[in-house]
Amino acid sequence: MALTKAELERKTEETGSIQHDGNRISTVLTNLKGGRNVGPLERWASGVSGGLLTFYGITRRNWGGALLALFGSGFIYRGLSGHSYVYQALGVNTAGGDEGAATSVPHTTGIKVERAVTIDKSPAEMYRFWRNFENLPQFMDHLKSVTVTDNTHSHWVAKAPAGRSVAWDAEIINEKENELIAWRSLGNADIGNAGSVHFTPAPGGRGTVVRVVLSYDPPAGRVGSLIAKLFGEEPDQQVREDLRHFKEIMEAGEIPTTRGQTSGRSKKES
Repeated sequence: MALTKAELERKTEETGSIQHDGNRISTVLTNLKGGRNVGPLERWASGVSGGLLTFYGITRRNWGGALLALFGSGFIYRGLSGHSYVYQALGVNTAGGDEGAATSVPHTTGIKVERAVTIDKSPAEMYRFWRNFENLPQFMDHLKSVTVTDNTHSHWVAKAPAGRSVAWDAEIINEKENELIAWRSLGNADIGNAGSVHFTPAPGGRGTVVRVVLSYDPPAGRVGSLIAKLFGEEPDQQVREDLRHFKEIMEAGEIPTTRGQTSGRSKKES
């Protein structure tokens, strides 16, 4: 049966009111504990899965069902508010806006790692070694290979969780001799990433402070990073180990194994 003009207007007003109330609830929930840090697709998925879990838990009518319903309500809250306490604790944000096509890691959406180590070598020595990216797999265990294609471009192949491999092309975007090297991935990289290494003389002539800053979008997004942590391949852990190995190569010329023997990976001239 066709609706009259008055009935159509009334239903339109009701729909608009529901949408407005939904948006108002979302805004209130978000403001309670912080800004949005969950993207639209994740919010939709959280809401749907949370509703299903809650419904299933209620129908079971036991303590197990009650726990499922409680767990599901957490997903519903995540979907409505756009806020995740887990993401907040990890400093993750998937709700960032669109960025330019040239951006390797969109602002606020990637994983950021920053680590430093003091090495008893001059900035010039370490700059020369690092500047030849083909040396990097010597102390970065997650890298399979780096092939330098010209003075500013290179091709990287790295290990990924579950035995996979990922690859990307990178370019040097900034450098100061003996002080700084900065790079970023190009195009549709398997892992969008950007990084820099800084060489600063340590106080009292005690060598050089080497500081590495890395930002990247892991495979499968932020969820992929959480899974990687379970398998001991979390990026902060990787960078910490990489810098330890770099220190061993620069100071001793090789990386010792856990059995007290050398690994056979000796320092290579750049």
